[in-house]
Amino acid sequence: MTEFTGVKQPEFDTMTSKHTEAGRRLEELAQALHSELQSAGLDPSPAARLRQLAGRVTMQAEDLRRRQKLVHELQRQKVTFGRSTPAGSFLDMPDSLEAAKGLLDGTLAGRAALNAADGDAKALAELEKYASRTGDAEFVKAFLAALGARGVTQLPGSLAAQLRDAKIHGNSDRMTQLSGQGQKALRMLSTALAKGTDPKNPAYVGADFLKDLVKEGRAEHKAGDAKYSGYQAQALIWRIHDGKPPFSKEFMEVVGRDVIVYEYEQRKDEWAARKDPLGRIFAGAQVPIVDVAGALGLGTLLRPGTYAGTPGAKGTSSVVDDLFHAAKSSREASHALLDHTPAGWKESVLDYLLTTRWDASRYLGDYAPFNDLLVTATTGQDATSQRLAAEMTKIVSDEVRGAFGKADSGNLEIRDRDVFDRYTPLSYPLARAIAANIDQLSRLLLDHSTFGEVSAEDMSYALALASSNDIGFEALVAAQTEHMRAALDTVPPVGLDVSNAERLGFTKADVKEFDFDGDGRVDKADIKQFLTDRTVAEAHPFSHIVETRRQVLIAQGLDDKKADEALKTMVGDAIGLLPVPGAKQVGQIAKGVFGELAGEGYDKLAGAAYDEIANQVAQRMSEHRRNLDETHRTLTDNRLAVERLAEQMLATTMLNKGLFDGHDMENRTFAAGTPPTLKPFAEMSPQEYSDFLNWARSKGGSSDQIDRFKLTFHDTKDVDSYLGLQIPSAPGGGR
Repeated sequence: MTEFTGVKQPEFDTMTSKHTEAGRRLEELAQALHSELQSAGLDPSPAARLRQLAGRVTMQAEDLRRRQKLVHELQRQKVTFGRSTPAGSFLDMPDSLEAAKGLLDGTLAGRAALNAADGDAKALAELEKYASRTGDAEFVKAFLAALGARGVTQLPGSLAAQLRDAKIHGNSDRMTQLSGQGQKALRMLSTALAKGTDPKNPAYVGADFLKDLVKEGRAEHKAGDAKYSGYQAQALIWRIHDGKPPFSKEFMEVVGRDVIVYEYEQRKDEWAARKDPLGRIFAGAQVPIVDVAGALGLGTLLRPGTYAGTPGAKGTSSVVDDLFHAAKSSREASHALLDHTPAGWKESVLDYLLTTRWDASRYLGDYAPFNDLLVTATTGQDATSQRLAAEMTKIVSDEVRGAFGKADSGNLEIRDRDVFDRYTPLSYPLARAIAANIDQLSRLLLDHSTFGEVSAEDMSYALALASSNDIGFEALVAAQTEHMRAALDTVPPVGLDVSNAERLGFTKADVKEFDFDGDGRVDKADIKQFLTDRTVAEAHPFSHIVETRRQVLIAQGLDDKKADEALKTMVGDAIGLLPVPGAKQVGQIAKGVFGELAGEGYDKLAGAAYDEIANQVAQRMSEHRRNLDETHRTLTDNRLAVERLAEQMLATTMLNKGLFDGHDMENRTFAAGTPPTLKPFAEMSPQEYSDFLNWARSKGGSSDQIDRFKLTFHDTKDVDSYLGLQIPSAPGGGR
């Protein structure tokens, strides 16, 4: 809190006037003294010191005059009031001019907002002048204090009512003006509200303001003949917010959680009636509470087009969807909203949103806010994100399992298209959640462990939905690619022993672990054995992802020999990612699916365990949204793309760890310089890179590892088992 100083009137005016006069007289005295001393041939330094004093007094006087002007303006605007004390009556005066200016402007802006809520068009234009002031904490505090929770709630409701009136009367000019000014006012209000309700922000206005927002949110309000709940109006503020700064976890704990409960309380009887066949006939669709813009038929007039929701959505948004939009910008906020079970509930908020309320999300078709929220909440590397990812995977798996069955051919089929279509909108955030926890897939398949309550069978059905999304499938394969690359990166160099272990970043225990033949030194044979073991382990999840994708494509009616070209693109992108000895470890970064992996970040992660690296890199993976090529290639090409990735990673690992040391690269197309060194992969032609891989197979013996990878990769019995399939062998089908 800013400290305030009390001043007396007119004593403050008198002091300011006298200080100004003192500065003027000191300056005159300094000039006269300088002239006298110079005429007498004496040292003029006393006059110089007096002039410095005069300058300081003059500057102080200027500061006092600015304060005096602000005090008069604060009084005139009735922003500050007198306070009686035993020593007399004082006016509150902020210690800094900036604070005083913030107090003045914030109060005037708050009053303009209140007048705008009363329908004053000039006040709305006046409010726009203060839009740039939301960066000032004192302004924000004064602004919200002047508005109060009631004013915060009534302004968007009034703007919506005014817009509807203009629309009814066909006043297009008024609609355009109100839409533009209204959006600016709401954006200003959203920034102020995010700051003012965050305890970590200097603009924080206190916990009582959050409680007042809840009180006003649950209350009924009126603008003209339009009635609406406070949350319907506040929702417009949440939806227009750009996430800078994000709403705090405290906001979501107090206001956000209550919004979820409020809608449930308002709709529970109506939604419950839909559960029995007769009730469903009369109850109809599961309709959520729409925001006030939707209730008044305004579409996106009070929110920018970029926030209009999913393509094909109805242009109307629910209060809860608007809340999701506000929560998605912060992992803390998203966790506060989803990782919670309200008092008296038997299901968590996440469970409720994915099951009980899901048809309400489907009613409006506005999936973007919820999907974005899920991605934010489930793709972190903290315990809460991982717990939510596991909970989401289990819930969706249970819900979608009944959609699948075994066709007469033995392949996967979609038996209940309604169930499949019902949860298809969640396929992308589900894929991202699994990709961010890609190591759990290996643990489920290889170690028969669990991920929360998720079993390997649960994960298989979840993957069936997740891999049906093209971009989601890319995310899964990209994450597993990073998982394998990071796993291979843990290979020690040739020649590791107890004498050099510490210098090379290993321990004596590592030497013992990697020394398979027990001769006290890690040699090429030891490393090849380790590579074989890791290659087989990494091939299992690759097989599970790609085969599940294949089955889903078949179930959706595509020819079993057709697939997209996403993996082939990844092969090209990954070439630039793989490290080259003698260069920075990250080499030349490709600008494709791995484009956000920075060299500095890679160096920092290089010593971490492979699963930690893979998890972190998967989280930072590019969020590109390129459209997949409509031209389908054969499934064989798709599988070969993964095999090519594995070969690339094995070859570069062997090169990096010294398995090719001593082999001459003279006259090789992929080498340059004297002595010859490997060209950067990004500079190689396709033929040169192919020559390098051939050389690696012949000189380093990588053929054994590649063969083991292919053998495991083409073994799809786990997918058959977990999805209840039994498919005969087919040419090119990986059986």
